[in-house]
Amino acid sequence: MTSTVLVAGASGLVGAACVERFLVDGWDVVAVSRRRPEVSDARPYRHLPIDLRDAAASAQAVRELADVTHVVYAAVFEKPGLVAGWTEQDQMDTNLDMLRNLIEPLSDVAALRHVTLLQGTKAYGIHLHPMRVPARERFPRDEHANFYWLQEDYLTDKAAAAGFDITIMRPQLIVGPNVGVVMNLPPVIGAYAAIRREEGRPFGFPGGAPYVWEAVDTRLVANAIRWAAEAPAAVGQHFNLTNGEVFEWRDLWPAMADALGVEVGPDEPTSLAEFLPSRADRWDKIVAKYGLRQIGMTELLGESHHYADFCFAYGATDPPPPAFVSTVKIKEAGFTEVRDTEETFVHWLRVLQERRVLPPAR
Repeated sequence: MTSTVLVAGASGLVGAACVERFLVDGWDVVAVSRRRPEVSDARPYRHLPIDLRDAAASAQAVRELADVTHVVYAAVFEKPGLVAGWTEQDQMDTNLDMLRNLIEPLSDVAALRHVTLLQGTKAYGIHLHPMRVPARERFPRDEHANFYWLQEDYLTDKAAAAGFDITIMRPQLIVGPNVGVVMNLPPVIGAYAAIRREEGRPFGFPGGAPYVWEAVDTRLVANAIRWAAEAPAAVGQHFNLTNGEVFEWRDLWPAMADALGVEVGPDEPTSLAEFLPSRADRWDKIVAKYGLRQIGMTELLGESHHYADFCFAYGATDPPPPAFVSTVKIKEAGFTEVRDTEETFVHWLRVLQERRVLPPAR
């Protein structure tokens, strides 16, 4: 029997990767996003350009989706400037409403079997206070205002009433090729490198105090979600997701510089949230010079330049609190994939070059 998965937030990091992953396995895919996702697989899929904030439009659109059996919910609403909005109630309420606007009408017409929901390390309160290291899924809920809890509580109750299973994934710093999204670093890093090269300046690390992080390749996240869609061991579970290793930004910088065709320079603390928008005209000239796709700076970045300042600890003189999470649980459950983080960043930078989003190395 062919299964049908609806991917909400299909043009984003996790969403586009999931569209591709499920297509490879022969599933029917319904992609829900305002923009059509960019995937390399040639198999056909349905795209519904729905704004999930619009309850009436969402209900109308899903009336014909009785064949949907699985949902990957990767949609998110973020406010301009990103980080400040994480603690604002209207941001939380909007994210809850978006999930309800999809699941309520869909569960009325479809026999749902499984829903995957996305969270992250904000579940452990890392944006508010130091967290236990490593963070484990079995820890009591960190009681702070967060749309994760609003969505999780709603979905848990709905699943019990409607008879479908749920799995919650908590990836850490997702890395992929998507442009114009709220939290993805390769387009930011690539644009910064291209502008520095055109200005005859070295590619210095723009952040603050050194500290160690974890990240996860969007391909690994999609593979984990595909596994969870049918794995009995995933039912009702939370899983942290990382590549399986740690890194420090300055140690990644030379490999990324090589892929981008730039020279590494000394650290030069720079707010990319300010620097990149101020160089929008220069970026347009780079696009013209190299025959790149007509993607302006605003469209390229989304809110990810603000995310870069957060991830690079711009302005910090002391290392931020460590944000390490354990991935033992998902490995014990049967999903054991790992990735090389340096290869992750280099791969996606090169994909952006192949897609003519970033200029070639030279």
